[in-house]
Parts: sequence; C-alpha cells; structure tokens
Amino acid sequence: MDCRTHRSLTFSFMILAAMAASVAPAKAQSLSANETKGTSLSSKWRDGRGLVTRGPDGKIVFLFGETQPSIVCSPLQVCDIELEPGEVVRDVLVGDTVRWKVEPATSGAVGGQAIHLIVKPAEPGLVTSMVITTSRRTYHIQLRSHPNQYMARVGFSYPDDVSDRLAEVNARLEVKGAPGTGVPAEGLNFSYTVSGSAAWKPTRVYSDGLKTYIQFPRTLAGQDAPVLFVVSGGQNRIVNYRLANDMMVVDYNIERAVLVSGVGWRKQQVTIRRSS
Repeated sequence: MDCRTHRSLTFSFMILAAMAASVAPAKAQSLSANETKGTSLSSKWRDGRGLVTRGPDGKIVFLFGETQPSIVCSPLQVCDIELEPGEVVRDVLVGDTVRWKVEPATSGAVGGQAIHLIVKPAEPGLVTSMVITTSRRTYHIQLRSHPNQYMARVGFSYPDDVSDRLAEVNARLEVKGAPGTGVPAEGLNFSYTVSGSAAWKPTRVYSDGLKTYIQFPRTLAGQDAPVLFVVSGGQNRIVNYRLANDMMVVDYNIERAVLVSGVGWRKQQVTIRRSS
C-alpha cells in the first residue's frame, strides 16, 4: 500500500468517526413519545402555581406536595428551610454540590426539635434541584439564586395535619370510656397515625400508657385477622396480644408496629406510628 492510499484511508476513517460522533449526541437528545409526555407532565408540576402564604416571623409557607416549591436565595445571604418538628432527616441531595452549600441546624427542645437546612449559593443566576428524604416524607425543591432577592425563612404546611387532628378529636368524642380500657377518654393517648391500604385498616388506635388498643372495622368479624409485629431495633418482633371482636389489645405501649395479612401479591400491610 503506497503512502497516498494510506493517507486516503486514514482520512476516510476520520470522516466516518466524526459522522458517528455527531449522530450519537443527536440520538441521546431525542425523546420517545412516552419520554416527551413524561417530561411535559413533570414540567407542569414543577412550574405549577402552588399555594404560597406568609407564616409567623416572616416565614414563607408552601403547601407540601401541591407543586415543586421554588426557593430563591442570594449570595452572601442564607435561606433557612425549616422542616416539621420531630421530623428526622435521612438524606439531602443537591444537583449542584459545588456552587450550592447546605448545612444542617436545629431548634426547639429535645424531643420536639425541628431540623433547619441552611442554603447558600456561591453566585447569582444558578438553578438546581434538591431532594430531602425524612422519616415522614420526601421533599422535592427547586433552588434559584438571585443577585439580591431571597427568601430568608421557608417552611411548609401539611394537608394531613388538619385531618389527623380532626380524627383525634372525633375519636375522643366517640369514646367517653374507650372499649376495653376502663379509662376516661381524657386519660388516653390518641396520637397515632395509621398508613397503608387494607380492607381491615384500623379505624383508630389509642393507648392507656400500659396497653395499646387497635380498633378494626366491624367487617373484620368472620375474616382472618392480620398479624401484629412491633418494630424495635429495626426488626419486627412479636408481642402478646389478643383479639376480641373488632378490638386488638396489645400488652405493650407501642411506638411503631406493622399489621400484615396474606403473602405474595395478596399481601396487605399497614403501619402504625405514635406521633407524640
């Protein structure tokens, strides 16, 4: 093979390589119909006009879950994102960890402390996203930096708060002396939340300080009752309990427990947590 032929082949390979390189990004940037629909729906949620109100002490309050909150920060200033008291942060993930700094802080007395995330951008004109996972929920937040405008304090209102408190009040009104306890309603603790989906999902849970009472729908009669496991040390442990009609009496003042019925695709599970 002479030099001219070799140079010609080399040049041809270079052209083919350049063409392949130009095609690859184009394919990577093209979206399928489902991908286009998904990004469009996500954009509508991110850009939605959610409820924003002013809370005490100048706090900007977003309704949790309604849309993706957009929090505006500024260089040389700090944005204080305050989470719900008692909420434990698991992870904080930021898209741009180089130009955005996030530092934790706390407020309040031990046992009811609130976690604060102090956010600081390095320069204006930045946009990134942040995900906060906690013991109660997951926050999806957009961060923007502005030359001089910023939100000093940010917090959230939670739609479940009102319904949970109303359920607690109704439970107190319904039981002057709750079934099986022999204790007046004012001496009982109704601060339990029940999450999950099942036909037998408990209608209320309360404790007299020594035992826990789990009341099921009346339709549970004649059906196989779920099995109770108390969560302790990260493991499911069996404790003594007995079932009478629609009431499960647990010989334990539970903090967290799970009720399970069925196996495989028929499995149903409900989680019980004491909130205070």
